[in-house]
Amino acid sequence: MLVMLLAAATLFQDSTLVYGGRANRIHVDVPRIDTVAIIDGNLDEAVWRRAARLTGFSQYQPVDGRPADEPTEVLVWYSPDAIYFGIRAREIHGNVVRATHANRDNIDSEDQVQILLDTDNARQIAFLFGVNPYGVQQDGTRSAQFAGGAGGASATGGGFRTMNPLEGSVDLNPDYFFESKGRLVEGGYEVEVRIPFKSLRYQDARVQSWGIHILRRVQHSGFQDTWAPAVRANANFLAQSGTLDGLHDLKRGLVLEATPTVTAKADRSPTTGNGRDYQQKGELGGDARWGIRQNLTLNGTINPDFSQVEADVGQVLLNERFALFYPEKRPFFLDGLELFDSPNQLIYTRQIVAPLGGVKLAGKLGGTNVASMVVADDQQYSWAGNHSPLFGVSRIRYDFGSSNTLGAVLTAREDGANYSRVTAGDFRFYHSKLYFAQFQVGHSWTDSLRNLRNGSLYQADWDRTGRAWGFHYTLRSLDPGFNAAVGFVNRTGIIQTSAFNRLSFYGAQGALVQTYGSFFGLDRIWNNAGAGHGLAESSESIQPSATLRGGWQVSGALTHSYFAFDPSLYAGLTVQRSVGVVVDTAAFTVPAPEKDELGASFRVTTPTFRHFGGTAGITESEVPIFREAAPGNSSRIDAALDLRPTNAIRSSLQFSRLTIARKSDGSRFSSETIPRIKVEYQVSPPIFLRLVGQYAARSRSALRDRNGDPILINGVLDAGETTNEFSADWLFSYRPVPGTLVYLGYGSTLEEPREFRFQNLRRTRDGFFGKVSYLFRL
Repeated sequence: MLVMLLAAATLFQDSTLVYGGRANRIHVDVPRIDTVAIIDGNLDEAVWRRAARLTGFSQYQPVDGRPADEPTEVLVWYSPDAIYFGIRAREIHGNVVRATHANRDNIDSEDQVQILLDTDNARQIAFLFGVNPYGVQQDGTRSAQFAGGAGGASATGGGFRTMNPLEGSVDLNPDYFFESKGRLVEGGYEVEVRIPFKSLRYQDARVQSWGIHILRRVQHSGFQDTWAPAVRANANFLAQSGTLDGLHDLKRGLVLEATPTVTAKADRSPTTGNGRDYQQKGELGGDARWGIRQNLTLNGTINPDFSQVEADVGQVLLNERFALFYPEKRPFFLDGLELFDSPNQLIYTRQIVAPLGGVKLAGKLGGTNVASMVVADDQQYSWAGNHSPLFGVSRIRYDFGSSNTLGAVLTAREDGANYSRVTAGDFRFYHSKLYFAQFQVGHSWTDSLRNLRNGSLYQADWDRTGRAWGFHYTLRSLDPGFNAAVGFVNRTGIIQTSAFNRLSFYGAQGALVQTYGSFFGLDRIWNNAGAGHGLAESSESIQPSATLRGGWQVSGALTHSYFAFDPSLYAGLTVQRSVGVVVDTAAFTVPAPEKDELGASFRVTTPTFRHFGGTAGITESEVPIFREAAPGNSSRIDAALDLRPTNAIRSSLQFSRLTIARKSDGSRFSSETIPRIKVEYQVSPPIFLRLVGQYAARSRSALRDRNGDPILINGVLDAGETTNEFSADWLFSYRPVPGTLVYLGYGSTLEEPREFRFQNLRRTRDGFFGKVSYLFRL
């Protein structure tokens, strides 16, 4: 019956408006219709029969170039103030659609369709609008660039963060206003989407073309389909987009928004002097946004909320040498954040910790992308403690030719007489369809508390993205004095070369093994200080992987590495020596490099079943113990289980355990065990409840050298560390549209002397928090 109705509906549609992707009809004359459609998930209104029809999807993963197994049809038209999409996603394998009433952006483990709109038609950045079968939204940006995100990785949970991990990068942190509603139907699902032009930046022209990619993920099979035929043998996924042509007289209207925000919290830390009293604090803040033109936006903020409850994610901490990366969630920074992206992450907005206020201009001037902001941070983060640090950040990028770019970065942190300034230029170009090359040169000048230093950065990359063979080669040099105070460059004073080659093979249609292959890696790091330039680290690796029928994935790695200990890191250490009853100290001797360190890992990921999905991995390796400059053996287990017992309840169980033993005698140096559970209940589309519980048991034995003698740090005998923390947090969230929300929550942390006993628990801190904001749009 359904098939007959679809056939009848087709008779009333203009066949010239059918655009088959596999027939390479990917340039769409999208109709302009001066009407309004009700977004209710039903595609039965007459206007949909006048829409352009996008059909003929192709498989992209695991094997490109094949006709899609599941039929997909996308209808598209636009009115003066919005663009509309109607999605008919058919499922020929029965009742196997995966969908829940999830929270925004949390649909990676579900059936979904993504609409990528490249409104500049430059094949560099696209707005991403995703929906699951119920119309639950996912949004952000997709970039042709591979690194340098100004806001960090997204903090969403479950499944695949990007539908095509071999191509570019996805940032799901930004939120845009759009309407969507979906429903399950016999043999699949249907979704309606309305994207107002107010939510987009686009060209300042009367008639224009937009790039468009439409992707569908089928969870029961693990397949990913695209409307415009996309192949692996191309260095730029967005360059394979189709176009929406003939868009004209778009009416964005006045884009003027104000979002006042009120936050309040009551914190208590019994172990640090607050006793039983809660320290209360309330703050007023707000953001404003003005669309100067279709492609240029001015933002302002006063005391933006940090949204810590949304941003921070669990991290394994022991035996780490460098800072960890966290995502940005503050709305002021998120709007237009993709325009600040640059190689080497020279811009990272979370370096601005507690802003007092700021202004930002982002968009396009002529043919040049421009993003610039000036923000004042709180005085408590001043290097000298007596000024409010002032941050100035600018990123300029000119797109030319076939997806090529020429860019510059200027950043400054002015803190009274102290400062840190960076200037850099970068160039990226594509050639022969399969290749891109990228270069960046930068220099910094820093004077912090009379510590004057400067240094340069150089990097060159060459990449080949072929179907069966690909590579990525990098040469990078950072002087010891290079300092990006507004970026995330956590290691300097090195010269690094890396070479990664990929071989990929593809099974026949329906075969047990769909794809298989391996990465072959070679990495060398030399010291870039003094005249020696001695080898500091090196590694060689083989990383095989395979995708099996039904969506199973297995992968592993074999590594061989070398590590030399940096003497400057052990300058404050001495060793306690005992000769009979005489106890004395001696200088700590930095040992020779650790050579021929071997490691192996194995990981398996299940398909996304209707009610669950999971992944587990194990790693065994020889590693340096950095604190003791000694060899060790590391064992790590990671596992995650995503449970969806109903359409409204989701839970995630995670477990990580890392142990490091001394190679000399097998004694335990450190251990870290972290079980974590998160449960979400979606009461209605705008309302959800979340409970997070985590136990972190961390222990490190007293430091000692390779002879077993105790180590002193600045003359103090090290006694080791032990913490057993149990934390529980709950959150009530009401967010009908991006910008308008109510958060109410409570968090508590307790400690106990012995791990996982749940006895003699002592509260170390707890607190209530609340946040209310409302988006006024004109």
